[in-house]
Amino acid sequence: MKTAATACFAVLALSYVGQTCAASIDYDPARSILLRNCDERLWRGKEEDARSCYTQILGSVTDYHVRAEAAWALGDLRAANTLFREAARYKGDQSQVHVRWGRLYLETHQDAEALKLFREALKVNANDAQGKLAIAQVMADRFDSQARALAEEVLKQDANLVEAQLLVARMSLEEGLLDEAEPAIERALTLSEKGKFPPLEAYALQAALELLRGGSNAGARAQRGIDKALAYNAHYGGGYELLGHFEMIRRRYRESIVWLQRALEVEPERASARAELGANLLRMGLIEQGQQQLAKAYETDPYSVITVNSLRLLDRFEEYDFGSVDNIALRLHRKEAEVLRPYAMQLTRDSIAAFSKRYGFALQEPVTIEFYPDHNDFAVRVAGLPGIGLLGVTFGYLVAMDSPSGRATGDFHWGSTLWHEMAHVFTLEATDHRVPRWLSEGISVFEEWRTGPTPGVVVPPEAIQAFKEGKFLKVVDLDAGFIRPRYPNQVQISYMQAGLTCLFIEQHFGFEKLVALLKQYEKETTVAAAVKDTFKVSPEEFDKLFTEFVKQRYAKLLPRLDDWETLRSKADEALAESKWQEALEPAREAIDLYPEYVNDGSPYLMLARAQAGLKQADAQIETLRAYCRAGGWDPAALRELGSLLQERGNTQEAIDVWLAVNYSDPLQSESHLLVGEQLLAVERAGDAEREYRVLLALDSHDKAVAHFGMARALRMQGNRAESRRHLLDALAIAPHYKPAQQLLLQTIEERASHE
Repeated sequence: MKTAATACFAVLALSYVGQTCAASIDYDPARSILLRNCDERLWRGKEEDARSCYTQILGSVTDYHVRAEAAWALGDLRAANTLFREAARYKGDQSQVHVRWGRLYLETHQDAEALKLFREALKVNANDAQGKLAIAQVMADRFDSQARALAEEVLKQDANLVEAQLLVARMSLEEGLLDEAEPAIERALTLSEKGKFPPLEAYALQAALELLRGGSNAGARAQRGIDKALAYNAHYGGGYELLGHFEMIRRRYRESIVWLQRALEVEPERASARAELGANLLRMGLIEQGQQQLAKAYETDPYSVITVNSLRLLDRFEEYDFGSVDNIALRLHRKEAEVLRPYAMQLTRDSIAAFSKRYGFALQEPVTIEFYPDHNDFAVRVAGLPGIGLLGVTFGYLVAMDSPSGRATGDFHWGSTLWHEMAHVFTLEATDHRVPRWLSEGISVFEEWRTGPTPGVVVPPEAIQAFKEGKFLKVVDLDAGFIRPRYPNQVQISYMQAGLTCLFIEQHFGFEKLVALLKQYEKETTVAAAVKDTFKVSPEEFDKLFTEFVKQRYAKLLPRLDDWETLRSKADEALAESKWQEALEPAREAIDLYPEYVNDGSPYLMLARAQAGLKQADAQIETLRAYCRAGGWDPAALRELGSLLQERGNTQEAIDVWLAVNYSDPLQSESHLLVGEQLLAVERAGDAEREYRVLLALDSHDKAVAHFGMARALRMQGNRAESRRHLLDALAIAPHYKPAQQLLLQTIEERASHE
């Protein structure tokens, strides 16, 4: 049978990796007894005996599939690929060949090609449990919710498959479902013993279960599980690597590093552990050490796209400026460093002051913030792969995020993103990273709403609809919504539920109780215990109170969510035809139903546009003010509001509005020029200087104007020498620039009068 993968396996054909144990454990009961005899020696740690065994098979057996497996185990991936191709040609009706060939692709990080082969296996045999398991494994690695359903389908088909039990156990541990994981691990151990499979991965999962259960001796209990694996194979680093994996998922990067280092002490050639160690060192801001580990991982496993991407990004770090002031370090791309630095530094200082006071915790180390103008570079920095939908990530004292140029204007508010991430710095470090994901994310969202650059509770309609459909999770299960979502957009819904939960705590119990809940995680505890100890109610009662809070908050909107959409559509249609009067009423009614909605297609902006069309400037101002109070930040809308306010002589308010634009769209020259002039008018010379410096850094078309602004700002601060230099720079660019000529003449006259 001709398959989609019969073309040259280009990557594998280029290299020979000469090491035993290149392939993972094959739990397929149908595996050749010849291979099982060699496997037994390999997984007992008798590598030389195993190599001799596999070598003998490779030189004496005629079955292409068996020979392919032997070559793979010996690390000769090129030969293995060629032999699998031949096996597929002669055994096209055997799904096992396609599954194992796909596993070879999977081992070399080529998931797409692997999936093609797994699916071809299912075309040959729709009930092939190994094919289904292989697909489930890929999905599980991607934290796709379909993985569990597929693994459970396999277990219904055959409950005695070791790998299915292991996969279900691992996913349960990742989701925090420890009680579900335990019986699956025990079943896997029993089946391994019965089927004479190595219990190494089951022992490792046992160790992980003990680690996740926590307690003062969790590490020691986990080590006992690892010791059982090491007694079976003294060179097996997979157990320590798995513990490092789970600590990484819990954002405990320091602890993860320790386990991964132990993995490499036991098994120095374990490239996956070394790559993860490198990644964790980078997460801790240890760039040089992380780069060294990734380079070593690449030498052993050159096929890892994540490793290659990370190394390439690190090679481009020379394009970035890195410096620190007052325990705040910024890594900024040179093309925008001078623009972003003053705003990023100020906002970071403000956030540290605010959160230190609100949560009673002082940062113990400097904080580093990295801005990436290319979103894919940011994605590689945090995940090793492009394409993630995040805006920012916090690893503790290190924050990485998109810069304003990483997204289209109006796509995100970088100031709010930084504020959100800085809240994570506090919640993570105040609890030594014990805080559950939902609470850390919830506090960050809550602080965006309460204290951030754009205060205002902003909950999108998708979250309201999810609540209406009963999709909100119990508080004890809320972490699962972030880790392995069960329906589209559940991660974003979980962010909103977590934020609303913190808002509920503030309004029902008081803000001090939110702080008290966070402090519960200064020690090992569970969500159930933390809720009970903090609020003196059971988690079930807490959920009931929260549900009632959301019902009351959205009592007007919940029964009329469809009507709200209709009203928006009516207003939008009227605006499209310039029927300003007809747009007013549906826009107003939509605002009344859902005053929190300030995102794309906000009725506030529809109403303001209609009022502008009707020349109702005062009403337009009030609408835009209400929009800002609700958390709206659209740059064009704020610029319009600033201009309207300035026209009416409300200079100070106009300045505040224009300055707010810097946290959403700082790369547009016009705003800096406008606010710079107004700041000079009210004699805020230092702030004006900042705006003109940014204007110069933006390489604006009219440099003469920027230099002239700098000259006036510096003159106002008494810095006559620097003022004169900028004045001369302005005239060098535009010799006939009259305002600059007049100021230069005034400067000369003043200088003469003092001589």
